[in-house]
Parts: sequence; C-alpha cells; structure tokens
Amino acid sequence: MRSLNKLSASEVRHARKGKFCDGGGLWLYKQDDGGGKWVLRVTVHGRRREMGLGSLQNVPLKQAREEAAKWRALAARGVDPIKERQRLAREAQRNLHLLRDVAADAFESRKAELRGDGTAGRWFSPLELHVLPKLGGVPVSQLDQLDIRDTLAPIWHQKASTAAKALDRLGIVLRHAAALGLDVDLQATIKARALLGAQRHKVTSIPAMPWQEVPDFYASLGDGITELALRLLILTAARSTPVRLAALDDFDLETRVWTIPAEHMKGREGKTDVFRVPLSAEAFRVAKLATPFARGGLLFPGRKGPMSDMTMSKFMRDRDLDFRPHGFRSSFRTWAEDSRAGPYEVCETALGHTVGNKVERSYQRSDLLEQRRALMERWGAHVTGGTGQVVKMVSG
Repeated sequence: MRSLNKLSASEVRHARKGKFCDGGGLWLYKQDDGGGKWVLRVTVHGRRREMGLGSLQNVPLKQAREEAAKWRALAARGVDPIKERQRLAREAQRNLHLLRDVAADAFESRKAELRGDGTAGRWFSPLELHVLPKLGGVPVSQLDQLDIRDTLAPIWHQKASTAAKALDRLGIVLRHAAALGLDVDLQATIKARALLGAQRHKVTSIPAMPWQEVPDFYASLGDGITELALRLLILTAARSTPVRLAALDDFDLETRVWTIPAEHMKGREGKTDVFRVPLSAEAFRVAKLATPFARGGLLFPGRKGPMSDMTMSKFMRDRDLDFRPHGFRSSFRTWAEDSRAGPYEVCETALGHTVGNKVERSYQRSDLLEQRRALMERWGAHVTGGTGQVVKMVSG
C-alpha cells in the first residue's frame, strides 16, 4: 500500500462529501457542493496539530502535496508549522512598509537635529522631489540598487549635488528601516553609487552681485515684505534662513541688536550660543518698516508660517537677475576686502564664521560686537549710496 500520494486527480475531482487521506498526514475535506479544503495533520512534541493548506479551488493536488512536504519537514525537526507560518506572515507584513512611510518616519525622528526642526524642507526635499515619486510605493524590503540607479540616473550629472543628497538621505532611510527591524539591503545605496559612477560636475559658487552694483539694486527695492526682507539680508550680510525666521522678540530696540537663535545659524545647530548682529541705522529703519507686516511673532511671515525659502530668490529671478540672495554675503565680504574695511577676524565674524582654532577661540571669547557695529554702519552707508569708504580699523 502506498503511504504517500494515494489520491488521483480524478478521485479528488469526483469525490463526494467526506474526508480522504492522501498519505503523510495530508487530508482532503470534501463538501456537498463539490468544494473542499486541504488539511495537514502532524504531531509536534507529542501534540497533534491540524494545519489548513488552502481551498481545493485555489490549491490543486500537486501544490497541496508540495506544501505538505515542506511543513512536514519542519515538524520532523520539532518546529510547530502553524507557529512558523504565523511568524513568517508577521515578518512579511512587517516588510511591506512602503518607502514613503519609512522615509517620513526617518525625517520625523531627525527633526530635532535639523535647523528649525526641518521646516525649510531641505533635508526631505531631495527625497520628496526625486525619489519618492518613483519609489515611494515600493516596499522598503524590496528596494535594491537597480531601482535606485534607475531613479537617480536622469539627474546624476545634471543635478549632481541634489542627486548626491538624495542618495545620502536614502541611505539614512534604509538604516532607519533596519533599526525598525525591517529586512533591508543596507548596501543598496553603496552599490547604486558604484553603478552610477563618478559625477561629471563642477562645483560653482552662488552668483554674487558685484559690490559696486549693490547700491543701485538696493535703491530699486520697494517697501513690500519681500523687498524689506531682501533689504535686511543685504544690510546684515545674513543668510536667508535667519531673515525668514526672524522674530519680533529677537530685536532689541534700545541696543539696536538682532539676536539670532543658535538653531537658525548654520553650523550652530544643537548649540546654545546665540549670534548677535549689530543693526546699522538703515538696517534698524528697515526692521521698523517691516513691523506692520509681522504676524504670529514673525517679522517676515508667509501664508503659513515663515516666508518661503524661495521667495527672495524668485523675486530676483523675476527681475531677470542671475544673482541670488545668498550671494550678497560674498558682495559684502569682497567690499570689505577691497575697501580694507577691517581686520580679518572682524569681517569673518560679521558673516557668522568661526575664526581661529579651538585653542585660540578658548581665549578669544568676544563676539567683537562694537567693531562689527562700525563695520556694518559703513557697509550700510555704501549700500544706501554713500561712499562706503572706511578708515582702517584696529583689532580690538
């Protein structure tokens, strides 16, 4: 008598209601309406287990035998096949997390490390714009280097910096997925980079307006909120982020000092030391002109929250200018150098740059506020059409 494969396909098809053994613990439970289901009976650690293998309509005889053989082999090793199948199902469900969801969770967990809790969107935007539209619906466990290569290849050379950031952020997302217990290929981004090859890209500086042209541009600006923001940015040589996030409470009207929180300053995230900016007479006037626009405590509000990161750049593009707002920092620094406006450390500190090595900074703890105040007053005079000529300053 055969111990396995006792049933034929014909017997399975024409069997009436009842239970029919195919051998090795595989049973067919047939119903009145012609339907049925497969059941595997095994014994594990002296305990009898009955495991459903699917309906007769969906699982033919050959497939039922293959499934039965697989689960019998586990039972022979002392593994409960029902519990193992449940474990595999949980793992499969866990690994169905989509890339877009894991990326959002990774971004959320890193907000505390980012300037302004990531409100500018610079951390997430490379993923949001160039990766998630194509791969966001892919389960993170199925993501491989070919998917990544094909997604970033169109911008790998044309938008080299953005593509590199997108690849770097994706690597962080994969490590986040692994920390969640998901089965991912942590080497996928490394292998994708190897497939993409070296980038044909030359780093170019942000276009800066020559300092000689700044007065004419400044004179052309009106008193709208965007133009006032640009005015303050030019006069203080600040980056766009501190200007956009400037709060009314950050301005001291008596001392004419704008205090920028550390989290709004590049390179000072996670630190406690603020950066004080002395306001020239013109910068102080601009800040007062902007006050009526204030909303929600912000000096330069946007429709929702602070002014958009692209507002000032768009204003300059609409003027058909190749220059960018950030370039005014270079305009200021070049003016200071060409005009011999002051000592190196004063000019660099005015830009918020760290000057000197760690030992030197431990002894020099002054932020050179008063020296910078004189420097920014003369820069303001130049910007507003004055001579901008300075006498050589002595390091304090």
